[in-house]
Amino acid sequence: MNAPVAACHYIVEVPASPERIPQVRRIVAAHLRYWGLAPHVLPVCRAVEELVDNVVRHVDGDKTCVVELRSTGCRLVVAVSDRDRRLPPVRSSSPVRGGLARVARLSDSWGTCATEEGKVVWFSRRVREAERVLRGPGRPRVPAVEFRPLPGAAGEAGAVLPDLAPAG
Repeated sequence: MNAPVAACHYIVEVPASPERIPQVRRIVAAHLRYWGLAPHVLPVCRAVEELVDNVVRHVDGDKTCVVELRSTGCRLVVAVSDRDRRLPPVRSSSPVRGGLARVARLSDSWGTCATEEGKVVWFSRRVREAERVLRGPGRPRVPAVEFRPLPGAAGEAGAVLPDLAPAG
């Protein structure tokens, strides 16, 4: 399995339409695999599909959106921005019905905020911990059987320890 690259960033601007959603999904999946984040392809692509579909269904006028992926190696942040200034309401707490409840279920955190041009809806996922779990348990570590004090530690000739007694 590929190890995640330390820091990765990708941005694509697309006209949101039902026909474009599978294309956006393939682009996101390809980048995640290239970055060594294959275990996250399915949940991230489902959440991105939901956000781009929200642009298709709820934005009036210009349906251009920007999909941004950013990985730090420990966390993946995905954002979809559009030019509609209306912030999305959470209409249901059921992920089965879709919407932002589904995005919340597929991520560790999510949010939305207004921008000068419109709004951005983002979500994030921890990626390092998930990869460790997928590798399975490693061999148990053998405890150290020998203890050697560090140079300059207590008990060695010439060691100087700070006086921790209360002043009084």
